[in-house]
Amino acid sequence: MTTPSSGRRMDGGRALIKALEMEGVETIFGLPGGAILPVYDPIIDSPIRHILVRHEQGAGHMAEGFAHATGRPGVAMVTSGPAATNIVTPLCDAYMDSVPIVVITGQVPYAAIGTDAFQECDTTGITMPVTKHNFLISDAQDIPRIIREAFHIATTGRPGPVLVDVPKDIVDPKNPRSAMEWYWPEEVDLPGYRPVTAGDPEAIRRAAELILASERPVIYAGGGILKARAAEALRELAELTGIHVVTTLMARGAFPDDHPLALGMPGMHGNYTAVTSMQRSDLLIALGSRFDDRVTGKVPAFAPEAKIIHVDIDPAELGKVRRPDVGIAGDARLVIEALIEAIRELGGPSRQPDRRAWGEQIREWQQRYPLTYQPSEPGEALKPQFVLETLRDNTPDDCIVASGVGQHQMWTSQYWKFNHPYTWVNSGGLGTMGFAVPAAIGAKVGRPDRMVWAVDGDGCFQMTAQELVTAASERIPVKVAILNNAYLGMVRQWQEMFYEERYSEVYLSPDLPDYKMWAEAMGCIGMRVESPEEVLPAIEKANEIDDRPVVIEFRTDSREKVYPMVPAGLSNDEIIVDPAHGEGGR
Repeated sequence: MTTPSSGRRMDGGRALIKALEMEGVETIFGLPGGAILPVYDPIIDSPIRHILVRHEQGAGHMAEGFAHATGRPGVAMVTSGPAATNIVTPLCDAYMDSVPIVVITGQVPYAAIGTDAFQECDTTGITMPVTKHNFLISDAQDIPRIIREAFHIATTGRPGPVLVDVPKDIVDPKNPRSAMEWYWPEEVDLPGYRPVTAGDPEAIRRAAELILASERPVIYAGGGILKARAAEALRELAELTGIHVVTTLMARGAFPDDHPLALGMPGMHGNYTAVTSMQRSDLLIALGSRFDDRVTGKVPAFAPEAKIIHVDIDPAELGKVRRPDVGIAGDARLVIEALIEAIRELGGPSRQPDRRAWGEQIREWQQRYPLTYQPSEPGEALKPQFVLETLRDNTPDDCIVASGVGQHQMWTSQYWKFNHPYTWVNSGGLGTMGFAVPAAIGAKVGRPDRMVWAVDGDGCFQMTAQELVTAASERIPVKVAILNNAYLGMVRQWQEMFYEERYSEVYLSPDLPDYKMWAEAMGCIGMRVESPEEVLPAIEKANEIDDRPVVIEFRTDSREKVYPMVPAGLSNDEIIVDPAHGEGGR
């Protein structure tokens, strides 16, 4: 089936842009080059906004940030060869975290593929392992169909990145191969692609029976809750059953942190109660989560007494790490809604055993092992946790926060209070340093009505800081907090704890570069904060600026470590808490 306007003659470049318009694309993050130039020309006449990045990696991460914040697919477009290889990291990042993006790459003319032409690389071959699917267009007539399929694949089932590689002759109006008759397929016909959405009713009933019989249940909510738009259903399930909820790094905001049933983040740097409640549970209800190694620790020792209900849109996840007692392939929202109905049909909470002792145990852990840190003494460097608490308390409740990867990422996830979905943007699976700044820009473009802060480390910031030139040029008023401890902080922490304090290649210097001057050179407002008294005034000043980016460098204590911590490869029972709790810190 095609649109009524079928049959209009046009070239491939115009057809590609028109196809993006038909998909509702409003923004493209990109950087032109020779092979993709024929597609850039019709952008001049298109309502689509193009944001010119300073590096192709930035385009990919901006598309990711846009998708995280809006739920809509982000779009990036770059040229061939090195441009395509530069965007591989964002593709892999999006693949690991199930983020829907569509990336369009230029390619040398179709007949030149395989001849080692200038700026040629095997883009589809390189990206096949890190995309949900990719396409190489060989006929201009296929452009509308392929773009339609690309967006469908990226946004349905388990979301993910899709790449479309476009040879130059296919889109060049001067080449006869680019001629095509316009059409728009109203439906997508992919016989081999049929994502499962509704869960098996019998499996859902068995899951409901397990829930009603459990004495120490915990809901293990993962990023799939957000992808499925299932936050409301999750809350209804938790409140119906009175079951506590842990939210993984990718699920922060899926369940409000201020809810009495919220336990926060589990995992290697999760809080003690979240980690230990999972270990001691008799039933784990895993919803849209994948039993990542950072959550499970040593797998054979993970939650040894727990039965497992595992719900995931991707059947390949069921049993991949831990064999479930009940595995349900399906959309998290639809399955949770069906699970709620099944629980009610079976008698609801009145059939549950007395769980008061379990609730008391959880409260005891919370009181005994809260997140904690030692405040700065006079003359000492800032504590990063204090900076984050102050930032948290002086931003809107629905502020969007993006982070890089490392200590600052863990502290942000720990100390921020995420009470709304789609307010936390981070790189979870791949752990991409340099993610924060471009992702925050993409999030702000997608949600211009929201305040957006990027929390970055000094090491991460130096990797993609050039994108602040993009933000300044486009008047995208993101705000950046750099926690500058002059080290690659997480690596330093591991070297201190597990390598006998043998610090190898982790020192960065607190003064090189000068972040305040660097920010100003890129068209931003730059500030430096070195004492606790300066923290709040600087944040308040940044919050008042809405016409350009703001960068605040906070000079923080390099000795500070992220606690709790489960050492890699050990059981979650080996969790190390902050030494301030006593007991030798374990």
